[in-house]
Amino acid sequence: MTMVRKGPSDSDRAEAVGRLLSGLARGEELFELAAALEHLHPRHNTFPGELFLGVAANALDLAGVGRTDPIAYEGLLDKHLPGHRVRAREHRKIQFAVLASAAARGGIEPDLLAEVIRWQTDDFWFYALAAAVAVTRACAERTGQPVSAFTERLAARNATAG
Repeated sequence: MTMVRKGPSDSDRAEAVGRLLSGLARGEELFELAAALEHLHPRHNTFPGELFLGVAANALDLAGVGRTDPIAYEGLLDKHLPGHRVRAREHRKIQFAVLASAAARGGIEPDLLAEVIRWQTDDFWFYALAAAVAVTRACAERTGQPVSAFTERLAARNATAG
């Protein structure tokens, strides 16, 4: 008898976060990371996008980013996703993911499903990945640490955050 898999396992969750952070530490670009993570994304599911938002929220927390010392959204993508030219229709999706990670860091749970349903595509996970990459790199820069050192600290934080 074959068991039907209901959703991502704890192992899938750990693999998604681990691959993201180790890839960032190695200096991989967005499309390299996406290629290594795409197999974890079940069709018509927000996974692993919601995990990536959590990683970005933890990065913001670890870097001490807040209302009095914010990271500017303007220029964030150009500076921290240099190999990815954001087309006009993509901009709103990445912007939602960046702002949703900041909301999650502040204690507001974004309504992912309501937003993603309007997109009528199955690519939320990719835009959440892009947001996590840009935000994590910006946070590493904010702390004056190389991305590799910052992601090591971030990995420890994500491990204890569940």
